[in-house]
Amino acid sequence: MKKALIHALFTAVLGCAASHVLAADPPSCTQVRMADPGWTDIDATNAMSGIVLKALGYKQDVANLSVPITYQGLKKGQIDVFLGNWMPAQAPLVKPFVDEKSIDVVRPNLSNAKFTLAVPEYVAAAGVHSFADLQKNADKFDKRIYGIEPGAPANQNLKKMVGDKAFGLGDWKVVESSETGMLTQVERAIRDKKFIVFLAWEPHLMNTKFKPVYLDGGDQYLGPNFGGATVNTVSRSGYEQQCPNVGRLFRQMAFSVDLENGVIADVLDKKTRLETAAADALKRHPELLKAWLDNVMTVSGGNGLEAVQSALGVK
Repeated sequence: MKKALIHALFTAVLGCAASHVLAADPPSCTQVRMADPGWTDIDATNAMSGIVLKALGYKQDVANLSVPITYQGLKKGQIDVFLGNWMPAQAPLVKPFVDEKSIDVVRPNLSNAKFTLAVPEYVAAAGVHSFADLQKNADKFDKRIYGIEPGAPANQNLKKMVGDKAFGLGDWKVVESSETGMLTQVERAIRDKKFIVFLAWEPHLMNTKFKPVYLDGGDQYLGPNFGGATVNTVSRSGYEQQCPNVGRLFRQMAFSVDLENGVIADVLDKKTRLETAAADALKRHPELLKAWLDNVMTVSGGNGLEAVQSALGVK
């Protein structure tokens, strides 16, 4: 009788321990605060992660913030996760935060990306293939380089290039507006067959719509291999320890250029709602869900993979 009681108590203790190990995140973690600088690729990745978070029982809150303010928000604990740490373009900006350990670099979520200056095909055909070719055609370019939103690290790198008088570009101007504003200028220039040089990156629909030619030689300012980039997931310091379940999700979440391009094309070309395009992309890639949701639970402690598959109607 005593042995049976001891066995029952021991089993109960083990059960409690197991349920503690498998316990979902604390209530303070159920709202996941994220940032979006207004970039199409981050729209796509935020949308895909938002679908997964909702199915797990979390509430995603996305704030439209510039990149510098996003990092300040992470430091102050006002933002939990940012999926858009483009490296090496953001290296000078992000280094102080990493050094003081006010943010955590969680993992690379995208490789084989590009991020550097580009020109339309007809401009390349006219002989512009590198940064060094720009000054030779200064009048045709009106001595302007079109960038993205003010404060963006890539713009700062370009301004440093101009300030350094690199490639003879000391009297050029970096025009700052937004991703949409820049691409509107590109579209107009291509329509009129005018010279234009602008920030370009992949994944993005611009690669199929405009067929830009990436310029060589900008290694010092935008990285080697035509601005070959890796995009990291970063979080506020200690987030993964405080919210281990959702932290595990973000540690396991990675994308691909083709995946993101598919979402972006559906939204911009086919006029599909962003959430619908993101859900369709996840349905086409069920293998991603299995990798992302390995040992991830719902907020109530249920099977995370099954919950997301059910929400998407896939197995």
